[in-house]
Amino acid sequence: MRIAIPQAHTNVDYASKVAHSYAHAVELAGGVPVEIPLSLTNPEIMQVVVTCEGVLLPGSRADVHPEKYGQQRQPETHDPDPARDNVDELLLQDAYNMRKPILAICFGMQILNVWRTGTLKQHLATGVLHTGNSSLRHQVRVEPSSRLAEVVGLTVSPVSELTVNTSHHQSVDQPGDGLRVVAWSKEDNVVEAVESTSRDHFVLGVQWHPERLVDDSDPNVRDHSRALFHALIEAARLRHQHPRTPTLDFESLARFD
Repeated sequence: MRIAIPQAHTNVDYASKVAHSYAHAVELAGGVPVEIPLSLTNPEIMQVVVTCEGVLLPGSRADVHPEKYGQQRQPETHDPDPARDNVDELLLQDAYNMRKPILAICFGMQILNVWRTGTLKQHLATGVLHTGNSSLRHQVRVEPSSRLAEVVGLTVSPVSELTVNTSHHQSVDQPGDGLRVVAWSKEDNVVEAVESTSRDHFVLGVQWHPERLVDDSDPNVRDHSRALFHALIEAARLRHQHPRTPTLDFESLARFD
């Protein structure tokens, strides 16, 4: 399954540095990563997108411009990257039109939420150092009835937890249309994941960076990180095999070698 991945940023050095981890995670799950350069024209982008069965929206050093969600820019908000925004929005439009699965990571989750008319908290000032490097770890509470919990194999009730890494200074505030919040930072309730409210479309956004954990020394962390990419690939495969019956068995996606 070919998975479209936008170039992370117009800064080529930064984009090149982070590209490998996303591609590696997709390849481990059995997919084919297809990078979408931000320099392409819209028709060129769509020529590539139509050959892909799923979408992975990576992180970025940019922020979504607050005018996109009806707010004035705060001093801590980073510069936007219009070229990245453009590619993401084209991929999201195609994915929603064609019911292609979406995995959105960090900035990717934020732009997904804004594109769905949600809002963001422009800067976090909480007890957890979310703005640190991604080697820092903290606990995330996962809604037990969520698809996220099914995908990563959590069955503990009433609250399930994951150990995740962290590297962000913004977060989802109000979830967008057709999205629901399904994970929160245990220490300060910052939103850590959203997913589609529709069972017939795999849309999952996580605020942490699972692509950096797929080879982690902790087997639990490694397994739940790999499970996210496996679920994306399997959702793409099921959509490809059964385009007219897109309802997915997310419980089965949690079982992988």
